[in-house]
Amino acid sequence: MNIPSEDTLILEVDNLHVDVLTGIYSEETHLPQPLRISVRALLAHDDHYAPDTPLARSKNYMDLKHAATTALPEGVHFTLIEAVADHIIDTVLLQDAKVRRVEVKIVKLALSERGEDIGITLARSRK
Repeated sequence: MNIPSEDTLILEVDNLHVDVLTGIYSEETHLPQPLRISVRALLAHDDHYAPDTPLARSKNYMDLKHAATTALPEGVHFTLIEAVADHIIDTVLLQDAKVRRVEVKIVKLALSERGEDIGITLARSRK
């Protein structure tokens, strides 16, 4: 993730294992596929965090987990994992105006033969 020159905070949730209906081949379209999803959200901030700083000055990282798990619509088949990443990004950007950029990495675990990470990374900045 490219980090701008102003002070930033990056929230991260890595290596969530999520079963998602996705794929283009007939053997993929009937059963959920195991995915490993990581989400990063960049927030701008303009001050230091004191010990008593309230959560409202940051963002709950559990919101990132929610976007990559329970916020994915049940029963919807995503042809491409890019569409899964797009849905997660939209969810995170809608959750909080403080989020400036979101990056989602998705690895299709079923494609790995020797532990390789085969997948995509999609990122979008707030416009």
